[in-house]
Amino acid sequence: MARDVSPIVKQSRREGYALHAKAHKIMARKAGIPGQHAHGRQGKPSLYLTQLREKQKVRRLYGLLEKQFAKLMNEATRQDGLAGENLLRMLEQRLDNAVYRAGFATSRRAARQLVGHGHFLLNDRRVDIPSIRLKAGDVLTVRPKSSKSGYFANLDEVYKNANPGALSWLKSDVKKMTINITGLPTREEAESDINEQLIVEYYSR
Repeated sequence: MARDVSPIVKQSRREGYALHAKAHKIMARKAGIPGQHAHGRQGKPSLYLTQLREKQKVRRLYGLLEKQFAKLMNEATRQDGLAGENLLRMLEQRLDNAVYRAGFATSRRAARQLVGHGHFLLNDRRVDIPSIRLKAGDVLTVRPKSSKSGYFANLDEVYKNANPGALSWLKSDVKKMTINITGLPTREEAESDINEQLIVEYYSR
């Protein structure tokens, strides 16, 4: 399963956006894009560069490779409604994102790893594919064998550190170690500081 394993802090500095909680402190000390000659390259960005950076930011935020992201954007364009909002909804519906949003992991990378290691059951069937798109009525549960591990034995502490907000489309129960999908994500419940229209414009060139 292909994935981007480059340092998340370096990615965050390149995009000027904290893609992970641990990037905030480092970015406060090290401003600007990484690289020996980075400061000499900075100037007023073109429209194309602005669109590209927004696309890269969102792609890296959700942990997708370029081919996966482009395929999702193509599907979003074919659906009814606004393509940008369709894209964000499908990104939010990913299994790894749901685990993160439910507070069972403190980052999307951590959630992806939990899913990839097969710690969850989807409707009573073991799954290990982070990109599975969830729908209303789906139920995620921690595998009985996994629930005895050190990580899930301390899930209360993980949940407190993750501090997830209330969502209309997802309900989590830390005690029972379950996540219930009750509807579809809304645009307001996705990341607020994303300009999805720039991504649409990038792919419509």
